[in-house]
Amino acid sequence: MHPCASFVAPGWDGPGGPGSGKRGAGAGRTVLPLGRLPAVTAEPGRGACTVEAEQQQPPQLVEPVKTLIDGVVRQVEVPALVGPSAHGTLGDIPFDNALQAPHEPVLARKDRDGVWHDVSAAAFAAEVLAVAKGLIAEGLRPGDRLAIMARTTYEWTLLDFAGWAAGLVTVPIYPTSSAHQARWIIEDSGAVACAVEDTAQARVISGERVALPGLAHLWEFDTGALARLVKAGERIPDALVHERRERCAPDSVATLIYTSGTTGRPKGCVLTHGNFLAEADNSVALLHPVFRSVSKDPASTLLFLPLSHVFGRTVAIGCLRARVKLGHAPSIRTDDLLADLAGFRPTFLLAIPYVLEKVYNTARATAEKMGRAASFDRAARIARSYGELVEGRSPGLGLRAARALYDPLVYRRIRAALGGRVRYVLSGGSPLGRRLAAFYTGAGIEVFEGYGLTETTGASTVTPPLRPRLGTVGWPLPGTAVRIADDGEVLLRGRHVFAGYWNSGAGLPQGSWFATGDIGELDVDGYLSITGRKKDIIITSGGKNVAPAPLEDWLRAHPLVGQCMVVGDNRPYVTALITLEPEGLVHWRQMHKKQRMPLTELVHDDDLRAELQKAVDEANKLVSRAESIRRFAVLPADFTEERGHLTPSMKLKRSAVARDHEREIEELYRR
Repeated sequence: MHPCASFVAPGWDGPGGPGSGKRGAGAGRTVLPLGRLPAVTAEPGRGACTVEAEQQQPPQLVEPVKTLIDGVVRQVEVPALVGPSAHGTLGDIPFDNALQAPHEPVLARKDRDGVWHDVSAAAFAAEVLAVAKGLIAEGLRPGDRLAIMARTTYEWTLLDFAGWAAGLVTVPIYPTSSAHQARWIIEDSGAVACAVEDTAQARVISGERVALPGLAHLWEFDTGALARLVKAGERIPDALVHERRERCAPDSVATLIYTSGTTGRPKGCVLTHGNFLAEADNSVALLHPVFRSVSKDPASTLLFLPLSHVFGRTVAIGCLRARVKLGHAPSIRTDDLLADLAGFRPTFLLAIPYVLEKVYNTARATAEKMGRAASFDRAARIARSYGELVEGRSPGLGLRAARALYDPLVYRRIRAALGGRVRYVLSGGSPLGRRLAAFYTGAGIEVFEGYGLTETTGASTVTPPLRPRLGTVGWPLPGTAVRIADDGEVLLRGRHVFAGYWNSGAGLPQGSWFATGDIGELDVDGYLSITGRKKDIIITSGGKNVAPAPLEDWLRAHPLVGQCMVVGDNRPYVTALITLEPEGLVHWRQMHKKQRMPLTELVHDDDLRAELQKAVDEANKLVSRAESIRRFAVLPADFTEERGHLTPSMKLKRSAVARDHEREIEELYRR
């Protein structure tokens, strides 16, 4: 089989449309056949990477098709807005852009002085071609795996597209990965080359080279690796790159993204070019106001989430596909990120709830230091009240006046912290929560919340434009179907869903439903709400089923709380382990004059615990008495990836936390 042929597992007749996936790998997933997706064809003669027709005018919002069982909505499907591409791959995008709009800026790079410079479509395509020729000159063959371990940088995106142009399969590795994690991904994927950002990452990989005999190349961005690749490729004819591109197809493998490993050793999700094209094209067509700005400011975004995660990677591809100017912010330190936002001034952002919580909490802490906490809290209540009205009701004269009053005092400053021009936020990774969603909406930033998984190439559901419903993750992305199984598990299918797991020996039959492992429900209008993970459901000794996610998500939004893990499986009642947010704690210490108290004593401080008890009491209002948190322990150290408690995508490794804090958990049930 040609290396650019489709990924086909034994006994499987093709890739494509089934829904699948979850946020992390897991064995024992069930596949439930339920027929095939309706046939959707591309327009005759349509170019491989041309989506101009869909992007010229905002599409009509397509109502979901609902299926009721016993009067309850159990299945929702939204037809695709853009049909599948008959040919072409992600590697074609830079060259199509250069042909269609050579002078249009598609990216921006920051120089050493902090000044941003536009990169035109023609210039980026030339760089992609030059690096792709270098990869070929170094002996990489079609289908070879190329690992990339770096922060979110221009070089990451350049090498990604150059690899695709050369017919390669790129394999992202989190820049924070341990040597063991990096070695496993390189070994399991069979990567023959690895590019890293800096010397520290090069040392991590170099220390494992003895165990990786197949790794022939190790390149470092900071020492000029890309320039050397360009030099090496000077003797390679351009035609060889174009020939490799033409030999690949939508069902060719584009990347292997390894899941975060909450349930064991990470698995490589095989994502095809067609998966990404279906995801990007339908997202761009649906979210027309985001990707095709109707204001005087051209659409642009500053990407600071890791490109090693499917969320950031898919949005980067969507931006190149739609020719939305894309910038990269490698550092997420508060000062660095704020400076990059101020310099780049994006019109939309993609963020995880933690970032939005941090912006809110920082603003509130600043107001408290200035003696204006009460004023900020009033402004927040007004914003939430106003934001709640997006679901169809009109604000009264009094509410409109109050919002106008606080706009220059509070809301404009929130927007300024994000660069001053941000009108939209795409939120994913975990539930944002109704409270924060309403606040940002009321503050003048429209939030599109989605539900996505590694195996679904990003979003499977998203807030529909002009039809938000706070507290939900929206409708199925066009071309996607969602079903709720008898036990509440969310099942998915669609053309954006992965082809299977690498080295698993099995694939996903086309048109099948995939059990995600998430628990959710559909309301009468087809909006999906995620209530937890199936494997995380707690069953108390009294037989009560408790979903920990709503409680944990609410508590993590508190400025003092870093992480939270709800406990109670086979126990008489529910408890929680709580860690402290460093920046929030510094502010709290200052306000309560307790800067010198050792942390080991502070976690038992009555004032601190009283503050946290208020947060727990608020969270408990979400659930019944039997599901409420009765007691909690405050831990002096946070859950971190380095300590083995979090995955690189910030998900809890519950078994590891429970093992390392067995004493604290037992203490919660002794008294």
